[in-house]
Amino acid sequence: MAGLAALMLTSAYAVAHGDVTPQSIDTSALPNLGEDWHETNPYREETGGARDEILRVGASAYNQNCARCHGLEGISGGIAPDLRILPPDYDGDEWYVYRVQNGAVRNGAVYMPKMTEHLNQEALWAIRTWLESVAPEDL
Repeated sequence: MAGLAALMLTSAYAVAHGDVTPQSIDTSALPNLGEDWHETNPYREETGGARDEILRVGASAYNQNCARCHGLEGISGGIAPDLRILPPDYDGDEWYVYRVQNGAVRNGAVYMPKMTEHLNQEALWAIRTWLESVAPEDL
């Protein structure tokens, strides 16, 4: 009986994440970044109300599009990498840009879609900024 209850809870939890199709994000309140992709996070040094809005949008976009694989609150459960531990510098940004632009495919199976086909760079950099804000301090 306990096994059945655990299975039901697990199934309900998995379904709670919803559709796996990337969800669009309203970024109209964020600073516009233009068409050309930035090599480093242009929102990293934002302060005040702009930063608050970037973090709000980033958290929402992450929860709607990334959490099902990369973990709730940014904490990976082992399915996909913990994005909070990417260094907040050029090297971390370079890896992040590569992955959101190219996705991840192994043996012909799509593990992560090309997120730039679904989200603009404002949403994707807002996600990166939010991840940096929740990163463990001991890294």
